[in-house]
Amino acid sequence: MFKEIKYLIFVIVIISFIFFTARYYFSDENIKSSYRAYNNIDNKIKIYSKNLPVLNDDTVNIIEYVKQSNKEKKKKFNFWKLLENDEK
Repeated sequence: MFKEIKYLIFVIVIISFIFFTARYYFSDENIKSSYRAYNNIDNKIKIYSKNLPVLNDDTVNIIEYVKQSNKEKKKKFNFWKLLENDEK
């Protein structure tokens, strides 16, 4: 009997939490305040972007190209041969 009452109270609490959360989330007051907050953030971004300093470009001819040659022989490693050498 006590278990059923406990489960009933749990279900009532969960359903009431979901109901009141949805009621607040979809209320006109919350929608208006969130819309005002979005507009306020957009205005702050516009004001901040107007005050950003513009930096001069100092990267003219900064890249040096290096000619790479493929004449050097690179040692090729083979995983299975390394294991075979290890077993001997």
